[in-house]
Amino acid sequence: MAETIKETIRSRLRDFVVDPEVDKKINEIPNRLSESGYDPWGFSPEFAKWTLSVVKLIYDKWFRVETQGIENIPKGRALLVSNHSGQLPLDGVMIGVALALHAKPPRATRALIEKWFPTLPVVSNFLARNGQVVGTPTNCIKLLENDEIILVFPEGIGGSGKLIWKRYQLQKFGMGFMRLALRTRTPIVPVAVVGAEETYPSLVNAKFIARMAEFPYFPITPTFPFFGPLGVIPFPTKIRIYFDEPILFEGDPDEPDAKIDEKVQIVRSAISRMVQLGLEMRQGLFR
Repeated sequence: MAETIKETIRSRLRDFVVDPEVDKKINEIPNRLSESGYDPWGFSPEFAKWTLSVVKLIYDKWFRVETQGIENIPKGRALLVSNHSGQLPLDGVMIGVALALHAKPPRATRALIEKWFPTLPVVSNFLARNGQVVGTPTNCIKLLENDEIILVFPEGIGGSGKLIWKRYQLQKFGMGFMRLALRTRTPIVPVAVVGAEETYPSLVNAKFIARMAEFPYFPITPTFPFFGPLGVIPFPTKIRIYFDEPILFEGDPDEPDAKIDEKVQIVRSAISRMVQLGLEMRQGLFR
């Protein structure tokens, strides 16, 4: 009796929360699931439907996201390489929503998360259930062999943790994504996000607090931590996402760094070009 009541409540809550469009799109994404409903990396399409339904409201109403070039997303495996910004990974979340709802066919985006995330007990499980993975070489190769989409931010925390004075200045790119693309013969899609830099404008990086909390950085913004929990609410800047045409690089993945970096700079230049285009096109922070 108790189980029946519990299932009825869950079913009605699901009908209330899960957006019909999200339900349809997630069902169209091919997955290899176990009997328990998870893939080998912990992704649960049913769990993701709840999350994506909530985030869709933020995508549509708060950030009013617009995309350009999403038709450039390949149907098979791909590496999305994007600029990084905004303190929290809202840029990655918005890219994921765009691919799930507007790519044809819909795609699940596997964003590579920093290795310190699994140290956070609740956050770690939440990210895994939504398809995010720790960016180990083994995970990356297996995902691409499974024709998945991987999202990488080669600036790392150097990009996401920038102070507002350095917004839209691309930081040094790592080279791991290029070696991975060459090893697996995976096309790279350069991606540019404009608008996320101002969602949490960091005025100061409180390094002492960051060390104590074992965080990579601790931003002080105009509202955080002064306004308490309200300070975590991002500014409703308008976000635009640009997807460039895929590039298939040729070469030896074990080439010296100098040779690999030449290819990396091609991707970095493409992203920089789209960022500048986006900045020129926008009419203000909120429109």
